[in-house]
Amino acid sequence: MVMDARSGQVIHAENADTRLHPASLTKMMTLYIAFEAVEHGELSMDTVVTVSRNAANEPPSKLGLKAGQKIKLRYLVRAAAVKSANDAATAIGEAISGSEAAFARRMNRTAKNLGMTRSTFKNAHGLTEEGHLSTAHDMTILGRHLIYDYSEYYGLFSRNATDAGVKTVYSHNKILQTYKGADGIKTGYTRAAGFNLVASAERGRERIIATVFGGASTPARNARVAELLDLGFRNNKNNVALNKPDKPAYEGKVDNPEVVVAKTADPSPDGLRGKTIRVVAAAVTRSLRPQHRPGSETPNVAPLVAEVKDDITSVLEEVQVADAAAAVAEAVAAEAAPVVATLADGAAPESSIKPVRRPQAVLLASAGGAEATAEALASAETQAPQPQEVVERVSTSGGRHWGINVGRYSSSYAAEKILLQTALMEVSTLDGSLRKVVNRKGGYDANFMGLTRETADLACRRLQARQVTCFMIGPS
Repeated sequence: MVMDARSGQVIHAENADTRLHPASLTKMMTLYIAFEAVEHGELSMDTVVTVSRNAANEPPSKLGLKAGQKIKLRYLVRAAAVKSANDAATAIGEAISGSEAAFARRMNRTAKNLGMTRSTFKNAHGLTEEGHLSTAHDMTILGRHLIYDYSEYYGLFSRNATDAGVKTVYSHNKILQTYKGADGIKTGYTRAAGFNLVASAERGRERIIATVFGGASTPARNARVAELLDLGFRNNKNNVALNKPDKPAYEGKVDNPEVVVAKTADPSPDGLRGKTIRVVAAAVTRSLRPQHRPGSETPNVAPLVAEVKDDITSVLEEVQVADAAAAVAEAVAAEAAPVVATLADGAAPESSIKPVRRPQAVLLASAGGAEATAEALASAETQAPQPQEVVERVSTSGGRHWGINVGRYSSSYAAEKILLQTALMEVSTLDGSLRKVVNRKGGYDANFMGLTRETADLACRRLQARQVTCFMIGPS
């Protein structure tokens, strides 16, 4: 297969859809998923991976890892990309998905999303296994996605040597040295597969990808690939506009194909780009319903909205509930009675938060509006001689006084929208937090409140790994 990388146009193909053994071209998919996992905060290049016995026992080519050895992901990636190390590839797959079998299932989902319609993967390294097959066409598609989807990592494939942590490793791809403009991508060899190569070369603004399966030897394969690259440069069109391939939707690491897809408008009213967020249906493992107050009657869970026109002293806070993520706001009149300080906002962070006895008379804001609320207050004054306490908000934070801010926006709608998108994106750390929009002088702050310091720090680091602006908010 010969393809103009700029446009994706096929220049030449011969038996390009024949399913054959890909050998170590498989590691292109392993590395693609590794880059995706790092991009979305599943792990980082500095994550320390413990090498399993399964990974350590892989046959050559290998880095020489030992069972139980600890090594950073970045060194495994380098060893897989440059030396084509089988033990490093298996360790990468197990670090991301927990097992090589689960990682293979993710490889197949990713291949389908990339349009690789005739590829099936059984392992992370490419050693011959029944049913582990691909085509020259599919591998060319994958090579193009590596070039444009993760251009920041593509330089790995042009290295002749690199530091893999435990030692320096050297590339098998000699075409990097013999063909003008060649800068990648991956070689492969097994006895069943023969000599395979996906090569890319750039000259000026032109880039060609050429793929060969089943070469008789390394020199014969390299010579054929050079011929195909020359054919591509001769026959491609000049002044072709760059049309990068569409990056597939991120489905995460969960090995469950049933997902809920939430789409935002594109473009949005405030100019943000639309985004498709795929949330695994099984991701939430516990109920988000608030717990009943001990010793009380079963509460009415219908949302209450208080509207008091001239004497509002509290800002409405949004409370997320499980089934609809509905916003429930509460506000009370300041002149009615002393206000019980909000536990989540007023308690000192170093003090132990103890349950407070329910006052004998508690007035809840009614959904009937200002007049109904005023009438209830007047009635209470005549009927209840004892002092009254007005509950501004019952904290459900469980002593969590920290929060995070994910940006300031020009409208309340924009801030609420970002909060929802972020909550769907980062379910594991923001589960059960309070989404809160605060009107500031310069705009509307989008905040998540009710977090522990550790959870807030983890959420920010994971969001920043996804290029989302985030900073922590300490106890007020």
